[in-house]
Amino acid sequence: MVSGVLRMMGNVSVSTLTCTNKVLMETRKMIYSKPPRNKIGAVQSLFVMSVFAVAMLTPAAWILHHLPEYRLRSRQGPRT
Repeated sequence: MVSGVLRMMGNVSVSTLTCTNKVLMETRKMIYSKPPRNKIGAVQSLFVMSVFAVAMLTPAAWILHHLPEYRLRSRQGPRT
């Protein structure tokens, strides 16, 4: 795959190739192929996903719930 990408790039200097190889080696070092040390159950996964969803959706729900109030404020003008 790397050779195909390099062929598509055309004229590439040797220093660029060396830099590319270093990046690929660093990326390979960060990929783990072992099973996880601690198994996470379905209940824990469901809890984490629900907390994440609540954290993301609460501000949007707050804004949508108070949208009529915000519209009234904008029509009244600024307070003095």
